[in-house]
This record gives sequence, structure tokens and C-alpha cells, in this order.
Amino acid sequence: MKTRSKTFISGEELPWEPCGPGVRRRIMGYDPHLMVVRVAFDKDAVGATHTHYHSQVTQIESGRYEVTIGGESRVLGPGDGYYVPADEPHGLHCLEAGVVLDIFSPLRADFLK
Repeated sequence: MKTRSKTFISGEELPWEPCGPGVRRRIMGYDPHLMVVRVAFDKDAVGATHTHYHSQVTQIESGRYEVTIGGESRVLGPGDGYYVPADEPHGLHCLEAGVVLDIFSPLRADFLK
């Protein structure tokens, strides 16, 4: 497994990777301690509730989402964000198609091929 991304990354050159019905991602950069991933959602796509040992911060670039973290739900849109502590159950339902930026620490090795 590669442990570090290129220094300069052209988003236009990165392929979108399917990661569920109506969901695709681009890994924007990473090293062992940090990973940034752009995720695109179609309307009504679902990020199923899950947990992982990584801390996560998400910035919403576009679209509207019902986000549930630890049993509490909020509707969020562009300019909003959220923090997910390690091992906290979380998921979302896309209400209006858009893109989010997920930041993980440490890197999500399971996302690398």
C-alpha cells in the first residue's frame, strides 16, 4: 500500500470511484496521519450508518443532507460541517444532490487499493 499521495493533485485527473448506490469518491490526498476525500451524492443516496476508529470532520460543499451522529439528526447544507469522534455511529441521507469533503485521521487504509 502506498503511504503518501502526490504533492500536487489535479481533481480533474482523478477518477470517481463508486462506493455505493448514488455515491462516488475521489481521494484528494493522504499520508499515514491524514486523508482528504471528496464524496459526491445523488439525490436520495444514503451513506449507511457505520462506525470506524478514525476521527472525521466533514465540510459540505453543495447539496443538502440529513446527517445522523450518535442518534442525533440535523439537516445541513453548503458551508455547514460536522465532527464525528472515533467509533461514533454516523450516516446520512442526501436530500439534494451535492458534494462533501471528508477529512479523516489517521488515513482510511481501507479506501486504498
